[in-house]
Amino acid sequence: MSSHGPLVELHDLDLLAAEMRDAASRTRLKKLGFDVGDVASLDKLRPRLIAGIEGRWMTLYDRARQRYGRAVARVRERVCLGCFVTLPTSVQPRLGESESLSLCESCGRILYWG
Repeated sequence: MSSHGPLVELHDLDLLAAEMRDAASRTRLKKLGFDVGDVASLDKLRPRLIAGIEGRWMTLYDRARQRYGRAVARVRERVCLGCFVTLPTSVQPRLGESESLSLCESCGRILYWG
C-alpha cells in the first residue's frame, strides 16, 4: 500500500486545521466569502487518514512537522520546494514509481514527486 496519497492528504488537513484555528485567518476567509466550518470535523478525519499510513512515515512526518510546520514538500525539477536545494538524481523515483516517497537529505521533509 502506498503512503503517498494519505500522507499528502494528512499534510493538507493539518495545514487547513491550523489555519482554521487561527482567528485572523478565519476572519480573512470569511471576508473572502468562504464558509468557515468547525475544526472538530477535521479532527475527526485525521485518525482515519493516519490509519492508512505506515508507522515509520508517521514518525518522520511528525518530526518534520514539529520542526518546520510543513512536513511534506513537493519536488519540481529535482528541487525540494521546502528548502530549495537541488536533489541528487539518485533520489528521483524510477520510471513508473511517481508515488514513491523519499526524504530530503537537506531539510528532512518528506518529498513527493507530483
